[in-house]
Amino acid sequence: MTTSTIGPFPASATRTVRRGEVELAVYECGDPEGAPVLLVHGWPDTHLLWNRVAALLAGRLRVIAFDNRGAGDSSVPADVAAYRIEELAADVRAVIDAVAPGERVHVLGHDWGSVIGWELVSAPGAASAIASFTSVSGPNLDFLGAYLRGPCSLARLRGALSQAIASAYTVAFQIPGLPNPVLRVLSHRWPRFLAFFDGLNPELVETAPTLRADMINNLKLYRANIRTHLRNPRPRRIDVPVQVIVSTGDRAVRPVVNAEADRWVTNLTRSEIPAQHWSPISHPADLARRTAAFVDRFSADR
Repeated sequence: MTTSTIGPFPASATRTVRRGEVELAVYECGDPEGAPVLLVHGWPDTHLLWNRVAALLAGRLRVIAFDNRGAGDSSVPADVAAYRIEELAADVRAVIDAVAPGERVHVLGHDWGSVIGWELVSAPGAASAIASFTSVSGPNLDFLGAYLRGPCSLARLRGALSQAIASAYTVAFQIPGLPNPVLRVLSHRWPRFLAFFDGLNPELVETAPTLRADMINNLKLYRANIRTHLRNPRPRRIDVPVQVIVSTGDRAVRPVVNAEADRWVTNLTRSEIPAQHWSPISHPADLARRTAAFVDRFSADR
């Protein structure tokens, strides 16, 4: 059982949402009458990633988070195919339907949570359930694939090379078993690793007791999605309002991943923060302020 030692979320899940054979642990806090905002985490995190952001949003918004399949207190499917982003996006819709039936929800995603969010708002009819989407440090894989296959230019080559270097670790993640010994060691030193990699104060890093298993289980995200979407991208028009928050010092996700967004998103807002990759921990006030302002812009229909 995942327990939270700080932050606004309860220690135990407030409800469990079932989709097929997968059970998703959901955590809620904040103003039950406020506009609903759903927070989606990435690798190798759980809903605990959002503690500092949620604490700042909870004063006037209804804040909802959950552990993705394969993480925390949610189910852990065994098959790689179960971790396709289409499946995880469908999980998000299931949570929305369960916790806010008949409402349009605002979504904030980080890392793979942002990748999932992009898939969510690309689906037909997304605007009927999603009021807005804020993306932090996670690419639309189809946009990135289309960018890599675009007309050759020096600027495009530089951008592709920059992201290729940043994403080099994902090559090892594609090979079953290869990164596991390293991850087992890292799981015991994760706050210290983030201090080295991201410049974080390790005292701010809260890890779930499932971290070691979460790291290894969710390597399937990389194996199920990256090669498929980069080789055969299918970018789609997005009518949900999207806010892209770029962390200018992000060593894992470079700004070039958003180069195609203007072509496909009909209502796009961009901003920058002086953060590295784990901005929900290092810069919660910046994320909360920008997210709340974006929610306010698109909550009039409530």
